[in-house]
Amino acid sequence: MTQPLILISHHLCPYVQRAVIALTEKGVACERVYVDLAHKPGWFQTLSPLGKTPVLKVGNTPIFESAVILEYLEETQPRPMHPADPLRRAEHRALIEYGSAVLNDIWGFYAAPDAAAFDAKRAQLERRFGWLEARALAAPWFDGDRFSLVDAVFGPVFRYFDVFDAIEDFGILTGKPKLARWRAGLAARPSVKAAVSADYAGRLLRYLEGRNGYLPGRLAATGRSTADRPTWSAARGG
Repeated sequence: MTQPLILISHHLCPYVQRAVIALTEKGVACERVYVDLAHKPGWFQTLSPLGKTPVLKVGNTPIFESAVILEYLEETQPRPMHPADPLRRAEHRALIEYGSAVLNDIWGFYAAPDAAAFDAKRAQLERRFGWLEARALAAPWFDGDRFSLVDAVFGPVFRYFDVFDAIEDFGILTGKPKLARWRAGLAARPSVKAAVSADYAGRLLRYLEGRNGYLPGRLAATGRSTADRPTWSAARGG
């Protein structure tokens, strides 16, 4: 008997999104339960000892950390997304870790307290994406014509830039035609589109507006301020 799956989620968490994309691509039904990470309920802290989303609850067993969740889904669910070749599969696993490093830099970018820290993170992200531009095939997916877990990981990465671009062109993705092609394909992929709620962009903008730091100041300068700031925090999940 198949055990029911429940994905403990947060509306902004990119690590949740990668799990949702994988579940959708595999055609696996999964209930989603959202938590407020600014006011974590006791039951969530019991399930997630690191206090992060996502957590995949398989029957009564919780699995935390998105990379582990992705591997569990590969081992137990249909429609494998990793390459069959062991060496390429290992490379893809490394690229998933690279995607997590990029997400950490994105957090540093929007959390930067001043112009110097902001510019340092902007330059770091430009280098990160420069390496990806050299490596990606983008034909149309990262490694060719097969949608993989690497694509599932980078869909949420590029989604941040849909919102950042509405604030200002920071030049991070400029002059990278393969990434532009890959990004456009990911944005149109049904599983990537459905991984967030329709109000994701507004939620992220409101979250950014509610922070202190350099980027919120740039956001305020655009006149794109929003009302009704959320009381929950954006997730640095895992």
